[in-house]
Amino acid sequence: MQTLEGHLGSSNAVTFSPDGKQLASASDDKTVRLWDAATGAPLQTLEGHSRFVRAVAFSPDGKQLASASDDKTVRLWDTTTGALIQTLEGHLRFVYAVAFSPDGKCLASASDDATVGLWDATTGASLQTLKGHLRCVCAVAFSPDGKQLASTSEDTTVRLWDTAAGTPLQTLKGHLRTACAVAFSPDGKQLASASDDKTVKLWDTATGALLQTLKGHMRFVCAVAFSPDGKQLASASDDKSVRLWDASTGAPLQTIKVGVGVQALAFSSDGSCL
Repeated sequence: MQTLEGHLGSSNAVTFSPDGKQLASASDDKTVRLWDAATGAPLQTLEGHSRFVRAVAFSPDGKQLASASDDKTVRLWDTTTGALIQTLEGHLRFVYAVAFSPDGKCLASASDDATVGLWDATTGASLQTLKGHLRCVCAVAFSPDGKQLASTSEDTTVRLWDTAAGTPLQTLKGHLRTACAVAFSPDGKQLASASDDKTVKLWDTATGALLQTLKGHMRFVCAVAFSPDGKQLASASDDKSVRLWDASTGAPLQTIKVGVGVQALAFSSDGSCL
């Protein structure tokens, strides 16, 4: 285990590069940092956002990093040089989350303006604005085949969208409070959502049916992630724990206690590190 030090404010998100060699972190200090995942050595400090940075995501080839900020923009960076490639503008309020499509051609962003933005990751052009949520959109995730996009919101719902047409496919209802985070299983058949209601829910992406409600956290759940083989699901909570669950049965496997509330988590590409 390593502790990576350097940010001057709270860290809001972390993610591994596709090859597992780099780690990116987003912070309240308005910066994004790139780290060597093996040694913990700092590689780059990406500066340019004017307010808190809420989320980061690597492109599938690892050559670009997207960051989302309270300054209402999404920025694209070159991970080798740290150079700013594009600044994507269009949201009217804070941008809370960002995700690349599996082919790297499209970028999705979630905003406090209750919309999801779809962007051309090469040119930075706006492709679609997805409207339907009634309140802030907290998280977005593409399905493994890139045909669907999932979004979560303060309106307590999870929505599934057709990425080609920009049309709604399903509205998943069941959480009692804000739906904070979302993740597709590697085979795309399940969707996990995390909520302020202290639960994680597993959904069937084909039918929208609720499969499992995972209970055990004592405070709101901030993040979820499937292991690369899809057999386990990890959830992070403000109750200062990370929990591992059997993704098929919903059975609890392990509880990892940490000293602070956990806002983000990610599996390494080989599943050996969380």
